[in-house]
Amino acid sequence: MIASATLSRVEAILDASRVSERIEALLPVGVRPRQLSVRTLLTGMLIALCDGRPAHLTRVHAALISLSVEDKQRLGVIAQWKTGPHLLTYRQTERTFALVVGALSKQKPDGRPSQTLSEIIDALLEASVAVLGAPESSALAIDWTHYESFARPPRKDGRCADAEGSWGHRRGDNPGQRDEPFYGYYLQAATIVTEDGGPQVPELVRRIQLTSCHHDPPGAFVSVIERMAEAGIALGDILADCGYSYREAANWALPLRRIKAKLVCDLHPNDRGIKGTHMGALIANGNLYCPATPRTLLELSPPASKASVDELTAHDTRCDELARYKLSALCAPDQDGYHRVICPAAQGKIRCPLRGQSMTLPHERPTILSAPQTPPACCTQQTITVPPSVNAKTASKHDWPSKAFRLSYKRRSAAERTFSQVSNPATNDISKGWCRLMGLTPKTLFLACAFVTTNTRVTDAFTARQAEDERRRARGLPPRTRRRRRRTIHNLVAGANAPPAKTT
Repeated sequence: MIASATLSRVEAILDASRVSERIEALLPVGVRPRQLSVRTLLTGMLIALCDGRPAHLTRVHAALISLSVEDKQRLGVIAQWKTGPHLLTYRQTERTFALVVGALSKQKPDGRPSQTLSEIIDALLEASVAVLGAPESSALAIDWTHYESFARPPRKDGRCADAEGSWGHRRGDNPGQRDEPFYGYYLQAATIVTEDGGPQVPELVRRIQLTSCHHDPPGAFVSVIERMAEAGIALGDILADCGYSYREAANWALPLRRIKAKLVCDLHPNDRGIKGTHMGALIANGNLYCPATPRTLLELSPPASKASVDELTAHDTRCDELARYKLSALCAPDQDGYHRVICPAAQGKIRCPLRGQSMTLPHERPTILSAPQTPPACCTQQTITVPPSVNAKTASKHDWPSKAFRLSYKRRSAAERTFSQVSNPATNDISKGWCRLMGLTPKTLFLACAFVTTNTRVTDAFTARQAEDERRRARGLPPRTRRRRRRTIHNLVAGANAPPAKTT
């Protein structure tokens, strides 16, 4: 039996999204009215997934007929026919779902969702965020993962039950295996994360997209973020790994900067280091630096994940030294993407003989010992203009790889937690076989419902943690910390060499 609280919350999300009415208007009107409405169908899909069932239409039908008699009569699962009460059949469930899929699919499938389907999914997820309590954060962590189709791969003649799927690559699980092919789709998600230095928020999924593997995921997801901006949703930090930042600037970075998003992306190894000059200034790691900047500072890389406190301190000290050579921005980019930067010596960050006034600064600041004999424009002018084509791919909110960048970028792990939530065998495991329907549209509908149910679980867990922290704080206890789940080699050795217990 489905809990009444779960049913009430599911219906509240559907009513807030208004997707049922929009889909119903697209369906053909037959001679005899359908017993199963779109709203009841979506309700059954959501409560089936809330109950941890796989994305099968038989499970949707079973979830609907397991409701209480009052709810079944209210939702139309039990209808009054001329012959008496009629209980919803599986065939009616299958029929309504097929009509919905047909109305939301493209006439000529190309591996990307239709505009109508995309808007329906956006509205459903946005409604779940609003009903559950929208976090006070505009930052998003974005990532993609593989989603394997239940269909067998195409045969030699190219025939396949799931024609919209395609071959893609995923990370292999075997030792030494970097990736392996699979047949299916790429699934992307945008997860709400905390602001820089802000309070913790529930990591709710705000947008998803499912595309065939022959579409580039970052380029395809740009349209999703643009629709958010058009809907009036404030965009803040966009956190992504180097799989996104390494794309062509016109396919990822530039469209997001145009809608005022702030990128916090890791740099691909091929994008690190010196990549040319602009008016004499060195182009490196997403910034412009003085031409006399020590090359060892420009070759800095992020610290190791297991770096000690001393190693982190030494790394951050060198990053602070590098920041003194940076040409800092004087203003925000204009509508065309142009902005002006100032010479670090003119700003008083370093001492340079080409700037006589800077030589009066304390000797604690770095000193340029070998100034260029033929000073470039960045040395003769106090400020220079930087077009949007400079550092188009690599420009970031924080200097890479500074401490500020490291602390900000670590919020991106929320995207990994999102995919772990929907791949949990205890709830909704979206691995192969979870959904046995063929085609992009039915899979997208069920995946959207799965992420809505994930949002409810994340919200409940976050609320419970906050309440527990409040209770501990009222009792004068520190917040509850994460329990250690692994015993290290040091623990095992210490335990083996411990002296025997004294006996009395």
